[in-house]
Amino acid sequence: MSLPDVIIVGGGVMGCSIALRLRQAGLNVTVLERSIPGAEASSAAAGILGPQMEADGPGPFLELCLRSRALYGALATELRELTGVDIAYLPSGVLKAAFTDAEVHHLDATAAWQKALGLRAELLDGKQARELEPKLSPEALAAVHFPDDHQVDNRLLVRALSMAAARVGATFRSGYVRSVVEEHGRTVGVDLDGDLLSAGAVVVAAGSWSGLVHGTTLDPRVVRPARGQMLELQTRLPLTSHILTSEKGYLVPRTDGRLIAGSTMEFAGFDKQVTAEGLSRILAMALELCPALGQAPVSEMWAGFRPYTEDRLPILGPGPLSGLFLATGHFRNGILLAPITAKLMTQCLLGERPTVDLTHFRYDRFSARPPA
Repeated sequence: MSLPDVIIVGGGVMGCSIALRLRQAGLNVTVLERSIPGAEASSAAAGILGPQMEADGPGPFLELCLRSRALYGALATELRELTGVDIAYLPSGVLKAAFTDAEVHHLDATAAWQKALGLRAELLDGKQARELEPKLSPEALAAVHFPDDHQVDNRLLVRALSMAAARVGATFRSGYVRSVVEEHGRTVGVDLDGDLLSAGAVVVAAGSWSGLVHGTTLDPRVVRPARGQMLELQTRLPLTSHILTSEKGYLVPRTDGRLIAGSTMEFAGFDKQVTAEGLSRILAMALELCPALGQAPVSEMWAGFRPYTEDRLPILGPGPLSGLFLATGHFRNGILLAPITAKLMTQCLLGERPTVDLTHFRYDRFSARPPA
């Protein structure tokens, strides 16, 4: 059996996306995952494709997110053709609501700078917002409409990506990666359960666990887990057609009546417990945004770990060793950024110039200011 050209550590949405594109580019690829591909953060997310909703301002990160959002329509079609799985890509749009005068002012400023960039964003008063989304709370004073922010069903997405990668020839193996193996300053493979698995290049895409992969020389404090608790409500028919969000959280409606509500952000290490306090905060947010949910049964609750970095930007591109590449730290935008990350990492591994300047996303940007 020939040795893999590339080993990918991590079988979530990021690892599977990269595996698909590398294999399509002709490289032999082996994906290493501790358990089931996509069982961690990829399955725990809400599937919001919301670069405008999430944006703090213009800049390289917003551009990266917008580029990735633009790839999703074609990706959904490609995955359906490769696997038969419909990832439920929906152009649902987002309404971000304000409940105080200060929040209205902030939303007004957000809409203004986004429109100046040529993006679609419209500030609506409360009456206009409820005409667009009748179940929005009567207490909402205003809302910004982001019609180009969309959603996918993230659990279907990671399933389709893992199937597609396997279908084009990527190999999946389960096991524990003890370390990246280096010889003379170059990555030569990984220690998988005590055995050397050789490769010409290694991509670490292990989410919150990336800093725990020995041998990368990446400080484990650079990428750390941020716990997010979430829950699912079930209604007979969808109550809303838009994603509803506020400063406190979000509601993501699925077409089958499920509604995903989230999320907390807690630094609790790798403790994945769901807590009474966390759930109470999410439920209070949900009822504030959409009081009609009061009688909806809670059908599921869970927690996941977002890979958090100090500046909330991902780490993308070549790592500290020759032959080592990093694709991690995507924080709340892992689902959104999967297509562009796969494209850029493939360009890096093929020795091509990335179509996005990765300077702002280099691993060594933290060296001048140690993580807290």
